Amino acid sequence: MDTAGGHPEDEVQDDPFVDGEPADEEPAAELMDDPDDPDDATAVVAAPPADAEVPRRNWRRDFWHRQITIKPIPTILTLLILITGGVTIWLYFKYHEPDQATSPGVARAAVNAASDGTVAVLSYSADSLDKDFANARSHLSGDFLSYYDQFTQQIVAPAAKQKSLKTTAHVMRAAVQELHPDSAVVLVFVDQSTTTKDNPDPSMSASSVLVNLALVDGKWLITKFTPI
Repeated sequence: MDTAGGHPEDEVQDDPFVDGEPADEEPAAELMDDPDDPDDATAVVAAPPADAEVPRRNWRRDFWHRQITIKPIPTILTLLILITGGVTIWLYFKYHEPDQATSPGVARAAVNAASDGTVAVLSYSADSLDKDFANARSHLSGDFLSYYDQFTQQIVAPAAKQKSLKTTAHVMRAAVQELHPDSAVVLVFVDQSTTTKDNPDPSMSASSVLVNLALVDGKWLITKFTPI
């Protein structure tokens, strides 16, 4: 039998709010994976405590980390280019640029020595063979000096005396082909006039010679004489 006052506990059960909150709502449950359900892929991320300290980032470390991990190829290529460029420059100055030992003055000295030696080797007269051969020998060195002595004594001297031969050489031009601190190669272009007792009128001939020189006691001497 209902009364106007009713029972207090019944009113509490019928009241949708208890202590200011919905009475019929269940407490919010955390979302988590069901360990027994393999299809449940819901991840649970626990929020950090409110008073937890947030770690400080080291911007210098992060910057270099990004530079190293994100762009390693451009960095390596840049280093390779710098190294290759440095080696190229070093080779250029080592083999192409004259240093103190291969300066223009040294080049001129080598050209002059090759020119003077060529004239001495190719110029002689039946009337002054000993003097002419001695002059030529002063421009020579090494194996070529030995060869010149043998060749002039066995071949040139007898022919020159027999024909009253006289030959005079003139260098038209000369140029350095190779130049090193203690050796050089010079290309020499020569005009040569020759007279004999049977042909008193000079006969002219042109030739070129590749002259190898060595620096011996501060003087350029011919070590090889190759007509070309």
